[in-house]
Amino acid sequence: MAEIREDDQELPRAVRVRKRRFAFQWVWLLPIVAAVVGGWLAVRAIMADGPTVTIRFKTAEGIEANKTRVKYKDVDIGIVKSISLGDDRTGVLVKADLSKAAEGLVVQDTRFWVVRARIAGGTVSGIGTLLSGSYIGMDPGKSKESRRDFEGLDTPPVITTGLAGKQFVLRAEDIGSLDVGSPLYYRRLEAGRVVAYELDKEGTGVLVRVFVNAPYDRYVTPNARFWHASGVDVALDANGLKINTESIASVLVGGIAFQAPDGSARQPAAPENSIFRLHADRVQAMKDPVTVIEPYALVFHESVRGLGVGAPVDFNGLLVGEVKSIDAEYDRQKRELSMVVMIDFYPERLFRNRYSGATPPPDVGPSLARLVERGLRAQMRSANLLTGQKYIALELRKDVRPARMDTAQNPPTIPTVPGAAAELQTTVASIARKLERVQFEEISSDLRKTLQTASGVLSRVDREIAPEVRDTMVEAKQAMVEARSALIEARQAITQAKQALGSVERTMRDAEPLPLEASDAMREIGRAAASFRVLADYLERHPEAVIRGKKEEKR
Repeated sequence: MAEIREDDQELPRAVRVRKRRFAFQWVWLLPIVAAVVGGWLAVRAIMADGPTVTIRFKTAEGIEANKTRVKYKDVDIGIVKSISLGDDRTGVLVKADLSKAAEGLVVQDTRFWVVRARIAGGTVSGIGTLLSGSYIGMDPGKSKESRRDFEGLDTPPVITTGLAGKQFVLRAEDIGSLDVGSPLYYRRLEAGRVVAYELDKEGTGVLVRVFVNAPYDRYVTPNARFWHASGVDVALDANGLKINTESIASVLVGGIAFQAPDGSARQPAAPENSIFRLHADRVQAMKDPVTVIEPYALVFHESVRGLGVGAPVDFNGLLVGEVKSIDAEYDRQKRELSMVVMIDFYPERLFRNRYSGATPPPDVGPSLARLVERGLRAQMRSANLLTGQKYIALELRKDVRPARMDTAQNPPTIPTVPGAAAELQTTVASIARKLERVQFEEISSDLRKTLQTASGVLSRVDREIAPEVRDTMVEAKQAMVEARSALIEARQAITQAKQALGSVERTMRDAEPLPLEASDAMREIGRAAASFRVLADYLERHPEAVIRGKKEEKR
């Protein structure tokens, strides 16, 4: 063991000091605080921003980056940040930053569209965008699932979320003049709109989806009838001219009307998405629905020009069917060509009992066959002389030959009679055949001879008798003048005689009695005056006696 010297004891000894592992430097406090503040601001900014959505449109017409706004109920909820072409170059991608308030509105069934001035379905919308510019409208959906990529609509949705009402489906033969947004009327009140339409799966018709606003949706009952309200419905019947139409808008752009038949029992509202038939007009819609249809055949041996598919088949004015098809048929045995008209017959309209309300029997063939035995025949008649349209008339006739209908055929054939035109042609031909048998040449020859004879007689009368008659008439006229002068003179003589007799009478009354000779003279004068009076009266009644003399009186 080494000894410790005294010098070594005087040297200082190292003392072990424990070194500190961490020493906080206050200088680092400043960046830490800045980082915390910056992070807090960043988080706050991120939490304040809303979602960013990408909307695909077919075109970017009217959309500008950093200018076009996104609105919901006319409230700005975002702005378009960028516009780019789609990957497939068939559309454009519009990115828009929405506000935090729109976070819950961007869900799976949210819809976007560009709002601009538009005229469709009889309405004008977006007029304000002519001054303010287009903007993107939004209709939030009801889904709970969030979504960020959307397909923009080409046109604004007719029905927005939250609008009370129901949707129904109408089955039509064609779309007519209808379009999305076309109005729907109930008793001439606008009650809804056409929402959409599409071709059915079979391609034989069109399905039109309509939305009926509340409270009008409660009037869409299971027995409601829908019909096209487009155009002007003009009817001329026994009650005069009738013109039915809805509003001017429906006439111009089309529309639909619905109503339950008058007098029908009140029924509860139909459930949503119920399917109805869309009729061509109100008259068709209000007809009794046909539930039983039976096919029958009609064979004509005349032209069917003017008879088209859908032409009515009536019985004494009652519609009991319609023409289904028209074809030609060649009979090899008879070597003749005939026209076969297939009809749909509605037996329940002909065999209905209005008291019991009983429906026709399932097989009406035997009943119809009995009517055929009693004279039921089908005849093609003209329905309109101007257009030449024809229809089929079923009628019980007594002037037809007996016939039977084979109910075992499929379809049975109802006997026919020639049409009115054919009957007229037959009648004219019959008259022509009768006229052919008339001897017109002989009649003409006899008539010519008769006329020649009559002409000779008339010439003789004019040549021989007429001058004599004319001379006689002149002489008669002259005699009449002379007779009139004689009558005047006779009247003057009678007057003078009366005056002389009066003087004599006065003289006889004042004088003494005349001798007997004077009395005789007076009697002679009296008789002469009487004779003159008789002569005057006779000449007055028979003036021709001056020329021809007095006729002898018959005893």
